[in-house]
Amino acid sequence: MTLGPVVCDALGADLRAAGYTVDGVAELLGEHANAALGRGMWWPAARVAQRADGPLAALVRLFLLGAEVSRERLAEVFVTVPLEALVAGGVLEQTPAGAFRAVLDIRPYSDTARDYLVVSDQDAALRDGPLRRDHVLGIGGAAMSLARAVIRTPVRRALDLGTGCGIQALHLDGHCAEIVATDVNERALRLAGATARLNGMSWDLRRGSLFEPVAGERFDLIVSNPPFVVGAGTDEYIYRDSGMAGDALCRTLIEQVGDHLNPGGTAQIMANWIVRQDDWRERVQEWLDGTGLHAWVVQRELADPVSYVSLWLADAGESPEQTARRGGEWLDWFAAEGITGIGMGLICLRRPSEGEAPEQILEEITGADELVTGTEVEAFFARRAYLRDTTDDALLAARLSTAPVFLEQQSLPGPDGWQQVGAAVRRPGGPGAVLGVDEVLTALLAGCRGEVALGTLIALLAAHHGVDADALAEVTLPEVRAAIGRGILYQAR
Repeated sequence: MTLGPVVCDALGADLRAAGYTVDGVAELLGEHANAALGRGMWWPAARVAQRADGPLAALVRLFLLGAEVSRERLAEVFVTVPLEALVAGGVLEQTPAGAFRAVLDIRPYSDTARDYLVVSDQDAALRDGPLRRDHVLGIGGAAMSLARAVIRTPVRRALDLGTGCGIQALHLDGHCAEIVATDVNERALRLAGATARLNGMSWDLRRGSLFEPVAGERFDLIVSNPPFVVGAGTDEYIYRDSGMAGDALCRTLIEQVGDHLNPGGTAQIMANWIVRQDDWRERVQEWLDGTGLHAWVVQRELADPVSYVSLWLADAGESPEQTARRGGEWLDWFAAEGITGIGMGLICLRRPSEGEAPEQILEEITGADELVTGTEVEAFFARRAYLRDTTDDALLAARLSTAPVFLEQQSLPGPDGWQQVGAAVRRPGGPGAVLGVDEVLTALLAGCRGEVALGTLIALLAAHHGVDADALAEVTLPEVRAAIGRGILYQAR
């Protein structure tokens, strides 16, 4: 693809003039067809777009549905940019019948700030045959999970390592003064450049593997949705296969990223890791050892080998015979390596201040409402910093408040009716924000309203239960710290 700036600007002008936005497409298709298209079910949208007139319907058919569109209909759409320029630029191709079809996927995308246009290759479902080796993936689930989890505090310098179509850089542009975006795939850099140009942005695009393009440089924020797929080290598809066996790519990223972070800088990396019979935390902890970085690792999902392989083979557009052969070889490799599962999640890292000991927490979340958001990640690191900087005496003097939480009690039927066997408090939507409680801690949380010092509340509870206040404080303070660490308690302002 060689889409020059003049052609790119003209293309963007025509797309926006046609109302090719998220809201525009949703209004054209209607609620149900639009929702179906978002789930990968294309035929309801095709039915609506085929019957509709006008430039917007033609663009939906062309770029979102992979349909052929006549020269006459496209002449109503592209009034600024000639069709021949789009063919020469690799955006469209002409069919033997004289119609046109899209080579690229150009789709509207929006966040709370504004509407965007994102350029990638078309999904395998819209074209015959397997993907090209340098296929550039569009806006996938992992990309959106990372975008949601990235901290959006303004910084000076950011790195998007493995930019692909540029979706992370697109988000970074709203809060980062300077953006470097890298990829080993030259085609990805060209499409990312088109994404930037269509949205009036400018990024420093560099080709190379891992941190080679930024050797000796440091950043305030590093994000990466790398080719993390666990396999035998093949490189059939650049967007998923690193050419490194197992989970070596992710390990290398974690081990090297600290060299490129400014003090206080943050890295957020989507990763997969091998799980054998041991606890997954042991493997990822090995990656973290020696980095000297604060870390919060969240395993979101654990996939069995068959499900994992099937997930990645489904996107390649290969024939059933090719899929069966490649899948069998993949599973044989897993079996030979003793791999029983693959963990999938997010690794958030922060470079400590000088002399500060690293703190590394690895946990698992499974609740559907437990989303890792940028707000949650920033709050997690802030809570850990507060706990490191606050002595027990200072904590006893603090006025704490309890966040909105649910008290969940577990009971079993017994000879005298229901008997409580456990209880926990849970902060809705907070990843890992669950804490087991007993009667004393439950009462303490109820009393934390930001009005009375923690030490005073503990003394009142000790008097009520007839125990020594200092002894109760010694037992309770670790629980209070755990509650603060999980965002269940916080210091009132």
